[in-house]
Amino acid sequence: MGCSTQKIIYVLLGIFIFVTIYSFLSPQKEKIADIPISELVQEIQNEKVEKIIVEGQTINIELKNGQKQKTNKEENASLTEVLTNSGIEVGDVNIEVKDSTANQYWISFLSGILPVLLIGVFIYFMFRTAQAGNTKAMSFGQSQAKLVDFGNKKIMFSDVAGLREAKQELTEVVDFLKNPGKFRKLGAEIPKGVLLIGQPGTGKTLLAKAVAGEAGVPFFSISASEFVEMFVGVGASRVRDLFEKAKKSAPAIIFVDELDAVGRLRGAGLGGSHDEREQTLNQILVEMDGFGTDTNVIVLAATNRPDVLDPALLRPGRFDRQVVLDLPKKSDREEILKVHTRNKPLKSSVNLEKIAASTVGFSGADLKNLANEAAILAARDNQKSISMKDMEDSIEKVILGPERKSLVLDEKEKQITAYHEAGHAIVSRFLPECDPVRKVSIIARGVALGVTLMMPDDDKHLISKTKLEQEIATMLGGRVAEKIIFNEISSGAENDLEKATDIARKMVTRYGMSEALGPASFGELQEKAFLGKELAMHKNYSEKTAALIDSEIERIIKEAQTQAEKILTTKKVLLDKVVKTLIEKETISGKELDKILKISSKNNKK
Repeated sequence: MGCSTQKIIYVLLGIFIFVTIYSFLSPQKEKIADIPISELVQEIQNEKVEKIIVEGQTINIELKNGQKQKTNKEENASLTEVLTNSGIEVGDVNIEVKDSTANQYWISFLSGILPVLLIGVFIYFMFRTAQAGNTKAMSFGQSQAKLVDFGNKKIMFSDVAGLREAKQELTEVVDFLKNPGKFRKLGAEIPKGVLLIGQPGTGKTLLAKAVAGEAGVPFFSISASEFVEMFVGVGASRVRDLFEKAKKSAPAIIFVDELDAVGRLRGAGLGGSHDEREQTLNQILVEMDGFGTDTNVIVLAATNRPDVLDPALLRPGRFDRQVVLDLPKKSDREEILKVHTRNKPLKSSVNLEKIAASTVGFSGADLKNLANEAAILAARDNQKSISMKDMEDSIEKVILGPERKSLVLDEKEKQITAYHEAGHAIVSRFLPECDPVRKVSIIARGVALGVTLMMPDDDKHLISKTKLEQEIATMLGGRVAEKIIFNEISSGAENDLEKATDIARKMVTRYGMSEALGPASFGELQEKAFLGKELAMHKNYSEKTAALIDSEIERIIKEAQTQAEKILTTKKVLLDKVVKTLIEKETISGKELDKILKISSKNNKK
């Protein structure tokens, strides 16, 4: 039922309720006396009557003094007859006769029709509501997938910077869709599915859109979570409906985002075979490689959790190809920055190559956010173009969060924070495997009261044992500096201790970097454990081994702490110089730090 019809119903109901209440509650404006007919005759004889109004059986009387009265006559007798029999000349009295038939007709009509009309409208409203509910119920099992119409805004492979190997793999999928006969002549089968695997922000969805743009075929997009409902069987019904729609539009592409929402390992939970998610997954498996699946429909799916997917999804015949999207390398980051700054005015001083070198570990989404933040910073300063400083400041904002200059520390806390951050920086600069220090600041960012920004010069894929040990020493440098100077420690090292302990635990249990435990892996990865599976499993190592693991973690952290203490004790003069500069300027760059420490380059560490 439309919104206007509902308004009309509400208005009618409101009028009816108002009139009813008003008729019962409204007081009479004037009380009219009811007198017998004999008294009327006497008043006429005494010349007190001004006017008589006859309305049916009712006689309304208006006296000369303004008072009003009323009386009733017999049904078959007229007033004239009554007055004549009483000896009164009718011509001496002002009598007016009114026809009450019309008023009685409308009163009878409204009193009879209006309730029926309101009841009819109410029944109509209920019928339309029930009909709409039935329509929704009938469409409950239909797919919620959207047929995407890109129009003139098609995304092509040229709009996706980097990801060369991934684009090469997907170019063949496009060729399959455009010219399947070329491959069938050679006995090649069209792949049923392509799984895009990568960290968040690496461009999985963007790449899927590019495949649709290049192929020029119908593109059905849906999130895996939209299959799952509280009612068993609804998800499987939606899967069937989705594939039916795609088959009618073949050749076509189905894109399922966040596949792990329904594709998790079966039997891992406590729901049993009637579990709605498992029913949905079973239907997907059947549709992708079951009877009657010889159609030109390719399923693209994206996930950042490939480790939790059911093996049946990953076998050949379903997701035949698994395309891994890595974090972009330096050259790729430069290309991505060019794409995202294409429509942004940049000053000639902006060096995207340098920015790309300073953003190791950034994903494509991070780089897009970086370019946007730089534009916002430039607009905030009323600039007409984006400067190199805006780009560099946006890097820190993306990594560390916005500065909180409104958070003012007292002199004691400011001094503690300065020594803490200086401790991180100095330990890092005098350990050869640590990443270069880009900036040291005692301006609060996020939840941190100060920051020491360290970033590598190059992309690295392997980390040595020595580097991990030195990173732990750097993390403990702030706490050690507080202990040396104030002979006291604060709560500021909470996050440092968490990170240091996590690295040490991974060194022992996952990387095999403990001499006492040897080259072995201990324990299941946390992301691989589900509720039901974890309840059914036991630890794969003994309590004795668990105690040894704890002992090794403690040893690694204590050795790193000793290393940091040795550096900061021997470099205490330099520590005081750095702190003095920090308190004066609040922020110092990596070059300024090297100047204070008299270090010319990374290779000249002492």
